[in-house]
Amino acid sequence: MPRDVNDTRPYHSPKRAERAAATRSAVLRAARDLFLSEGYAGTTVAAVAARAEVAVDTVYAVVGRKPALLREVAEAAISGTDHAVPAAQREYVRRIREASTAGEKIAIYARAVAEIQDRLGPVYLALREAATSDADCQALWRTISSRRAANMRDFVADLRATGELRTDVSDDELADLVWSTNGPEHWALLVHERGWTTERFEASLADTWTRTLTDAR
Repeated sequence: MPRDVNDTRPYHSPKRAERAAATRSAVLRAARDLFLSEGYAGTTVAAVAARAEVAVDTVYAVVGRKPALLREVAEAAISGTDHAVPAAQREYVRRIREASTAGEKIAIYARAVAEIQDRLGPVYLALREAATSDADCQALWRTISSRRAANMRDFVADLRATGELRTDVSDDELADLVWSTNGPEHWALLVHERGWTTERFEASLADTWTRTLTDAR
């Protein structure tokens, strides 16, 4: 049935939305592949468009300029989706908060970090390299790093509520200890450089955090 020309309601087409989502996914996949293989400096928006088989203007329309592409690739790697997901809305965060003991919370987070770093680690390293020469990337690196540090303070506060956290170290220091070991550098040293499996990395994180954060040392 034709739409009334006087109808001012926004038009919504499920098929159009599906096509737009598929295009965005293709652009982000292409950008990720090129950032990892060619580096940030060696990647152009034109190359991303060519790999995604879309027009350059489409890349600008669905994501944006090259700094925006890297930001969205990083956010997608963190969330495991094609868009950013706030920490409080992530499924593993919900499970951490529902867990009753520090050990359970730590085990859930260790698994989440190990799984996320398989996606995020290479992207983070590309972002860190780009941050040395590009102001936009440097700002993005600092933003993500600061956000992660703030999230670790929330994590430690949640652990503190169990009554199992050590009392001889401040929560800020404990949060910094988690922050330093859940980052891409730690993952890169053990998994990328030393050849650890995801499972071994996960077990090591859980063991390290249990010994470092709780009274069960």
